[in-house]
Amino acid sequence: MHTFVLAGGCFWCLDAVYRTLRGVQDVVSGYTGGTAADPSYELVCTGTTGHAEAVAVTFDPEVIPDEVILDVFFTLHDPRQLNRQGNDVGTQYRSAMFYADDEQKALFEAARDRAGELWDGGVVTTIEPLGAYYDAEDYHQDFFAKNPGQGYCMAVAVPKVNKVRKAYASYIKAA
Repeated sequence: MHTFVLAGGCFWCLDAVYRTLRGVQDVVSGYTGGTAADPSYELVCTGTTGHAEAVAVTFDPEVIPDEVILDVFFTLHDPRQLNRQGNDVGTQYRSAMFYADDEQKALFEAARDRAGELWDGGVVTTIEPLGAYYDAEDYHQDFFAKNPGQGYCMAVAVPKVNKVRKAYASYIKAA
């Protein structure tokens, strides 16, 4: 199994998308990339901790290749937006990839290069060393599945899920 830690705006959207993919064993929403010890959602939302809302995606590379997991990441959010995704503004919503080792760093750099060929305007996704990863509060875990009618989910997450379903149909779990 491989685990990638990725940040691309609100973690609810990344969680919702990655849970639809075959080979993904677990998705854990959390916080990383900052300085506060044991941060809370409320503290991270202040934008003062340096943490990003992120997901730790654990998957079987024999079922879904590393490159597909990373290309999905660049499909589901706009990597040209600095410290924001849509109306979510602040460093906690930055586009970032957190590597655990040199192999992951190289994979992330290659994925960012591929994305740069597809997105006009320049990709601003950072590639940062993975430090401490803090699981988000329980109510953030699998948020979309638990709250499908919630306004943010309907307006923001559903279009992202649908975009990935269309682009990566062969990797979508059977219903």
